[in-house]
Amino acid sequence: MKFDIIGDIHGCYEELLTLIHKLGYELKHGLPVHPDKRTLALVGDLTDRGPQSVDVMRFVIHAYSHGAIRYVPGNHCFKLYRYLKGNPVKLLHGIETTVNEIKKLPIHEQNKLSHEFKQLFEKAPLYDVLIPDELIIAHAAMKEKDIGKKPNKQMRSYLLFGAVTGETWPDGRPVRKDWAKEYHGKPWIVYGHTPVKEPRFVGRTVNIDTGCVFGNKLSALTYPELKTVSVPSSMPYDDSRFQHFTS
Repeated sequence: MKFDIIGDIHGCYEELLTLIHKLGYELKHGLPVHPDKRTLALVGDLTDRGPQSVDVMRFVIHAYSHGAIRYVPGNHCFKLYRYLKGNPVKLLHGIETTVNEIKKLPIHEQNKLSHEFKQLFEKAPLYDVLIPDELIIAHAAMKEKDIGKKPNKQMRSYLLFGAVTGETWPDGRPVRKDWAKEYHGKPWIVYGHTPVKEPRFVGRTVNIDTGCVFGNKLSALTYPELKTVSVPSSMPYDDSRFQHFTS
């Protein structure tokens, strides 16, 4: 089995299409098809901050419902799901852009998209074993001891939000722990959530979120080749949003 795992999209639909084509896929009836029978996998955070969150939602809903891609939700997906369910959600940290997009749609399209996205979130696994004992995708982090387990509330939090130090950045964002250094499992864990300027390999983990929505690039990891493929972002560059690790 061969996979192309794409990092956080955050509404950057044009970059997503460009990367899919660069990876060798064609879109047939809206579904990504590769001549070598490769499969796309997404590590979550489809929406927020970028210009075309609705288009990304529609693409993923359609492709996932036809079994054409693999997908795990991210923390932004979770927040949007809660909002669409009617839960009290603060419209901050990017979700306001997605909500504004949705509200511009005719009401019947709003209702249809809301229903389909809630179905997508409920059906998608919080982590996905793409190849048993070999390859797993998760949004933010994965503990070796949790592999194979059904996520409980604590595990869900770790998968969606990762590990934090308890400190915060000036804008209120939590400072994240470098969990990858503590992972010593056999399967590769490919994840996103924490923007880095280049795909980051630590042990058998790969952070593939290269901050497309913050003006850097959208990246994919090819497996089993373990090569990275990227396309440049069209968004303004914001250096402050990238995590800087000591090694």
